[in-house]
Amino acid sequence: MKPNFKPGKNIAIKVPLHRYRQTVSFYRDTLGLEPIDRSSPGSGDSVGFKFGDKNLWIDRSTTLSQAEIWLEIETEDIAQAAAFLEKSSIARRDQIEPLPDGFNGFWITSPADIIHLVTGEK
Repeated sequence: MKPNFKPGKNIAIKVPLHRYRQTVSFYRDTLGLEPIDRSSPGSGDSVGFKFGDKNLWIDRSTTLSQAEIWLEIETEDIAQAAAFLEKSSIARRDQIEPLPDGFNGFWITSPADIIHLVTGEK
């Protein structure tokens, strides 16, 4: 059975260290997007902005040479989604970035190598 998928709330742009400040300034100062208050450990590596009904996260990366877009997909049944995606030959990419213990989700990559975080609906 095919699970139901829908767009998640978050979009992340992973930005190389040498472009991070300019990128944050572009969204904050040039475009004037409203910042998201994020008071959590490790937030110094990520700045968020309201982006319509989504959150746009600018994440600093020390391992990339160019920017990448990462997307979030939500599903009602995470186990069913995992089985369906595996059967559809969609590569799991759990090694790409650690998720918190007990997190209800996993990483995949699309055929175009776009990283997606698949999460259970909140």
